[in-house]
Amino acid sequence: MMSTKDFAPGGYRYVPGVFQYSAGVAALPGHVIERVRFANPVPLKEGFARIAQIIGAAGRPLTSFCACELRSPAPFTEEGFKAFNAIYAGTLQEWGLFETGDNPVARSNVCPEINPPAEPSFHAFSYVRAEEGAPSFVVAGSGEAPEGRDSYGGHAIAPGDRSPEGLRQKARWVLGEMERRMGALGFAWADTTAVQLYTVYDIHPFLGEEIVTRGAARHGLTWHFNRPPLVSLDYEMDCRGVALERVVAG
Repeated sequence: MMSTKDFAPGGYRYVPGVFQYSAGVAALPGHVIERVRFANPVPLKEGFARIAQIIGAAGRPLTSFCACELRSPAPFTEEGFKAFNAIYAGTLQEWGLFETGDNPVARSNVCPEINPPAEPSFHAFSYVRAEEGAPSFVVAGSGEAPEGRDSYGGHAIAPGDRSPEGLRQKARWVLGEMERRMGALGFAWADTTAVQLYTVYDIHPFLGEEIVTRGAARHGLTWHFNRPPLVSLDYEMDCRGVALERVVAG
């Protein structure tokens, strides 16, 4: 059963996940999450520098960085994904985000099918502000495979099956994972302000029955024509309940 841990230096709590990211985050009392989206993807190194400037200008420590949304050129192999995660996590360690021994930062990392960036880049990030406001949370992206196993492809739901029924099975599992992660944080679909879906396959045969009827599209559904970050996966989602959002130049 999922549970949360407090990350006091950042002003949030998180659902422990795997080395590269947590399963989700929620602001602690007296804090709120703000999401910042870049108008265009910003390469990883430059993106971290831009993020540090934005967080610093808000008078917050780098440890308040709590979630990010990445865009990569193409899906990784299992080994390539591990190598990328080691590079990404290096900056988080420098920023003091591994202070508790876990990585508390939630993440989505997907691959645009058309006009992808030339290198891994930031699409958006979230950080925690010290102010009163409505409870806020961000759930990390999940594809159709349990995390923390020896591989993703070896445990994928309906592997290689892109038929309507195969995609429905993938969607059901991912929707269930979103619900498990939100539940651990104390939230549900009724608390979301945005839900994002990433796939290049047709979701219309099950959109109404599997997504809309369970409340996962209460504010609409943002469908990105992107692939999950691993060649073995076909369907990914994330969600959030965040009142403060803005767009900055990319």
